[in-house]
Amino acid sequence: MKSILKLMVVLSVVAWPQVFCNDIQGGVGKEAIAAGEDKKRKKKKNKEAVSKEVTVLDRWELPDVLTEISGLEHLGGTRFACIQDEQGTIFIYNTASRQIEKEVPFAGAGDFEGIAVAGNTAWVVQSDGKLYEVNNFESAKPAVRSYTTTLTAGHDVEGLTYDKKEDRLLLAIKGREPGSSDYKGIYAFDTGTRKFAPDPVLKINLADPVFQGLKEKKRNSLMQPSEIEIHPQTGDIYVSEGASPKLLVMDADGQKKKLYTLDPDDFPQSEGLAFTPEGELFISNEGKGGKGTIVKVAID
Repeated sequence: MKSILKLMVVLSVVAWPQVFCNDIQGGVGKEAIAAGEDKKRKKKKNKEAVSKEVTVLDRWELPDVLTEISGLEHLGGTRFACIQDEQGTIFIYNTASRQIEKEVPFAGAGDFEGIAVAGNTAWVVQSDGKLYEVNNFESAKPAVRSYTTTLTAGHDVEGLTYDKKEDRLLLAIKGREPGSSDYKGIYAFDTGTRKFAPDPVLKINLADPVFQGLKEKKRNSLMQPSEIEIHPQTGDIYVSEGASPKLLVMDADGQKKKLYTLDPDDFPQSEGLAFTPEGELFISNEGKGGKGTIVKVAID
């Protein structure tokens, strides 16, 4: 009997630390879970209120080579011209087949941010403001020329579109304007004369009331353009931001009309804009931990 009592005492002494440790680990695990949930709630609470006027109509996941898609242009039907950050190649993607139909190399490695198409010519811009003209870009041997501008890597050029009415390219900068944090400039390159205007033709005034209520503390961060596009029917100018997904709509004179806050779950990093001739809007997104995407949207 004494032997049995001794054995029970020994077993209880051995088991007690393990029970104590399990209680601690269980408590820590519960605290960690609670902390994680609290973090998620805070993140959701701190997220900008999403504009309900923007509705996702369709979505395409892109091949891995377009994970970092940085520019988008509609070519007609279900075909789009795409570029990505690091490779000097135009990718022709078809949303019907969900495949890349063609690849058009035009340069080596670089930081390519925007694409625009005028007729048979594709234009691509680097973040340092350098422009590439790719003539007959869908032919067997496209002719390529490049042009320097007065913009630099400090301007961080990300947006490019063709302004058919004025026969010019519009370039939007993401970075800081030298000597001013009050606006972001939109610059022009004349496709007829091949000349670049050193002063902005339009300005995104960051003190405009349309930006009131945003959570960014620094004025220069209120709008960081990632792309620019012109609505084919209204002539309005659309400017996207990828860092904190937004869509700004201005009239042709640069007057602000509306700012939409996009849902980061649908638009993790909105980098490209494209319109069909009928005014259908497509937004491309870099894949942040996932696939790059093209999303068709409707704005009420």
